[in-house]
Amino acid sequence: MSAVILDGNRIATDIKNEVAEEIRNLSGSGVRPGLAVVLVGHNPASEIYVRSKVKACEALGIFSEKHTPPESVSTQELLELVHSLNSREEIDGILVQLPLPPQVDAKKVLLAVDPAKDVDGFHPMNVGLLSTQRPGLVSCTPAGVMEILQRSNIPISGADAVVVGRSDIVGKPMAMLLTNANATVTICHSKSRDLPSVCRRADILVAAIGRAGMITREFVKAGATVVDVGMNKVTTQKDLEYFFPGDQKRAQAFAKNGSVLIGDVHPEVAGVVGAITPVPGGVGPLTIAMLMSNTLKAMKLRRGERVREAVVR
Repeated sequence: MSAVILDGNRIATDIKNEVAEEIRNLSGSGVRPGLAVVLVGHNPASEIYVRSKVKACEALGIFSEKHTPPESVSTQELLELVHSLNSREEIDGILVQLPLPPQVDAKKVLLAVDPAKDVDGFHPMNVGLLSTQRPGLVSCTPAGVMEILQRSNIPISGADAVVVGRSDIVGKPMAMLLTNANATVTICHSKSRDLPSVCRRADILVAAIGRAGMITREFVKAGATVVDVGMNKVTTQKDLEYFFPGDQKRAQAFAKNGSVLIGDVHPEVAGVVGAITPVPGGVGPLTIAMLMSNTLKAMKLRRGERVREAVVR
């Protein structure tokens, strides 16, 4: 049996196109979503992420601006920047790129972001809105997973769903979203007993643990849908041969770059399950697509009356 590959790139493109169309329909009205990104210091990975986010904004017609305080910035200075962005009407979303330098109280800074502009969906108020099924901003990665499932016509209501990982960013909001969609949800973690047998009950298995290839055949039942949120690097020849035996394409990429990407799910699982997200090209592209969608959503929630008036005109 060969699993259906759930194409995150295609779904992300569809979502971006829908966002761009909505923004085009508002053009000429003076109403345009705005995103401010705060990037501290010179973390190469963070700079790449931010660059891709700003590029996506430009492509979709979202106003964006980047703030780059120095590595030496204090908590107070960052708080003042966040408060100034909170007060600006044309800024609908504020994204503080993590990690922040060690001298900065990251929790304090993130809590200072206006929940109405919290496009990452991290603020406790937005988490509370999600848990009580009220309109709010949802963490981008789990929101993207739901888009993959729904747009791929994977039955959720009544399904047994298992989420492996309990992080505030992915695991917990993922479990709430699946519960809100009427799945029966189990959250697993490092202290869970007999993890493989719990996972084998799942019609939908979401792996978000950050351990390369941990989910093997013994963790899944035939025909299940597996969503791999993990993004890990294989950096040794031994691991390359273990995870990707006989895969010439990956062997060439490894020889060129010194590493290849792998998710939390072992590649062998694709031979057992009914549907699976690839790594790369699965959940990853949805994270930025949902950030764009959240920025538009934040604008509509914040400036709802003006947006409705613009559409009517």
